Amino acid sequence: MLTSSEIRKRFLSFFEKRGHSVIPSASLVPENDPSVLFNTAGMQPLVPYLLGQLHPHGNRLVNIQKCVRTTDIEEIGDNTHLTFFEMMGNWSLGSPDPENPDLEGYWKEDAIKWSYELLTDPKEGFGLDPKRLYVTVFGGNQDAPADQQSFNIWKKYISENRIYFLTWNGKKEPNWWSAGDNGPCGPDTEMFYDLTEEGLGDLTKDEYLKADLEQKLIEIWNNVFMEYFKKDGKVVGTLTQKNVDTGSGLERVAMAVQGKNNIFDTDLFSPVMEIIKGATNYDEYMARIFADHVRTSIFLISDGVIPSNKDRGYILRRLIRKVVLQARTMSLLPENISKILAVFCNMYSPVYTNVDSKKVGEVIGAEEEKFSKTLEEGLKEFDKGTDPFILFTSYGFPFELTKELAKEKGIKLDEKSFISKMEEHKSTSKSGAEQKFKGGLSGRSFSEGGEMEVKYHTATHLLHQALRDVLGKSVLQKGSNITSERLRFDFSFERKLTEEEKKKVEDIVNEKIKANLPISKVTMKKEDAEKTEALHVFGDTYGEMVDVYYLGDSLAEAYSKEFCGGPHVSHTGELASGTDPEGNPKGNFKILKEEAVASGIRRIKAILE
Repeated sequence: MLTSSEIRKRFLSFFEKRGHSVIPSASLVPENDPSVLFNTAGMQPLVPYLLGQLHPHGNRLVNIQKCVRTTDIEEIGDNTHLTFFEMMGNWSLGSPDPENPDLEGYWKEDAIKWSYELLTDPKEGFGLDPKRLYVTVFGGNQDAPADQQSFNIWKKYISENRIYFLTWNGKKEPNWWSAGDNGPCGPDTEMFYDLTEEGLGDLTKDEYLKADLEQKLIEIWNNVFMEYFKKDGKVVGTLTQKNVDTGSGLERVAMAVQGKNNIFDTDLFSPVMEIIKGATNYDEYMARIFADHVRTSIFLISDGVIPSNKDRGYILRRLIRKVVLQARTMSLLPENISKILAVFCNMYSPVYTNVDSKKVGEVIGAEEEKFSKTLEEGLKEFDKGTDPFILFTSYGFPFELTKELAKEKGIKLDEKSFISKMEEHKSTSKSGAEQKFKGGLSGRSFSEGGEMEVKYHTATHLLHQALRDVLGKSVLQKGSNITSERLRFDFSFERKLTEEEKKKVEDIVNEKIKANLPISKVTMKKEDAEKTEALHVFGDTYGEMVDVYYLGDSLAEAYSKEFCGGPHVSHTGELASGTDPEGNPKGNFKILKEEAVASGIRRIKAILE
C-alpha cells in the first residue's frame, strides 16, 4: 500500500520522466489577485502562462498546489470533501505545433494515455485496478460538439461500456471547464474509481450517475482541454495556444490507493482521528470537521494569514473558533489538541518547509484564548435568542458559526438583516466584500483598479527596503495584501515604531519615487539569485529558476531587489501624484497605521495619496 508521501513522489517522478519541470506550490494567498481569497485550483497561479506568457521552466510543468475552497464548507464531514487539499497537476502550455517545433506541448492523446498509465501502473504509478475505472467525456452543446476524440482515445484503455457522454443536467454543464464568461474554455474528461468491496462492474449511464451520487465512486482525475475562447458567455472561436490542464486530489487518490471509503481513514488523517477518538464525547461527524479545520488553519497560518474580522482572516477566525467549539463539545483535552497540531505539523513540514509548529501554536493559542473568554457568555446569549449581529460584535461569533449552531437547534436566521447591520456598522466594507468574496479569476481592467494595484505592489518593495534602511536588516516581509485603495505590509520587528522612524520610512519611499528609478526583471537560477542578496520569503519553496525585480540602473547597484512574480510599473515615478516645482515626480506615500498583529510581527497600512 502506498503512503501519501509515496503518492506525491511517484506523481512528480512520473511526469518528470516525461519531460515535465517540477515547480513548487504557490502560496494559498494569491499574489496580486484581489478577486479571490485563496488559490482554489492548481491552474490559478498559472493563469498568465495559460494565456500565452512564457513560463521560465518551459511548456511542460508538474506540481502539487496547496488549495483552499470554502464553497464546499457545508459538506465537510462527509467522505470526500475538505477545505484544504493538495491538487496534483500536470500542464502542457501549447499543444504540438508543426510550425513551432520548440513548443514541446502535448494534447489529448498523451494526456489521456499518461492519466491511465499513472493510475494503473504498479511500478511507476499508483497500481489501481483498471476494472474499477469509469470515465466521462463532454457530450456537446450549442457552443461545441461532443468530444468524440477523447472517447475514441479512451476506448484503447477501457471498455466503452464505462465511458459516458454527459450533457446539460439542468444545473450545470458536465465535462466543460470555463474561467467565466470571458476567456479560455473547453471540454474535459474525468476519471472515477469504484470504492465498493464487491465491485460495481459495467454500469449504464443512469446506474453510473446513481453510484456517483451515493459516493460509491469518487472522481480522482480531470483533464481539461482548453481549445476554445468565450466572449460574453458565448464561444466565439478557438484558441491560438491550446493547453492541457489536469487536476487530481491527493487525498482522494490516497483513498483509492489505500482501499478506504473516506478521506479520514487515510494516513493523512488516521493518526489524528485516533487521538480524537479518545475524547469523552467523541462524535465521528464532529471529529471530521475538527480535523479538517485544524489542518486548514495550520496551512493558512503558515502562509501568513492572521485571524481577523474580514477577508482571509475572517475565514481563519471562523475555522479556529469552530475548532474550539467542537473540542469543547467533545470534551477533547488541551494536551490532545497540542498532540494533534504536532502530528499535522510533523507530517507536512518536510513537504512544505514554512509549516512551523511554534508559529501555528502561538496563533491558534492566542485566538483560542481570545474566544474562550467570551465563549460561555456568548453561548448563553445564543440560547436566549440574541441577535446574530450582537453575537458577532460583542462575543466574536462569526455569523456562519451562529448559523451552524442555529441549524443544530432547528432555528432559521435572517441573513439579510445581519448583512444589512454589518454594512451599517462598517465592520466589513462593501468594496472589500465585492472584491474579495465574488470568486473567479482576476480579470479587472486598469480602469477598475488594476493600475493602482500594480502601483501598490511596487510600493511594497520600496517600503520593505525603507524599513530595513531605518530599522535594520532583521526586518523581513511576513505577508502583504494589496487592493486598489491601499497596501498592507506585515514584517518582522519586536516593537512599535516611533513617529520619527515612520517619518523616515515615508521620506525614503517618497525620495525614491522622486528619483524615478527604472524597474527591471531578470530571470536566473535560484542559487545565482541568492548570491545577489535579493530579498525573498525565507522558508518558501522556489523552483530552479526565479524572477528577480530590481529598482535601479543595474542589479548590482539596485536600491531594492526581490524574488517576485510581478507585475510592476516601469519607473518609480509612476507612483507620484504629480510633479514638484522643478518638474520631478512628487512623492505621495503616506503611512496610515502601524500596529502589532502577532508576537514579533508588525503591520503597516499605507496609501499613495
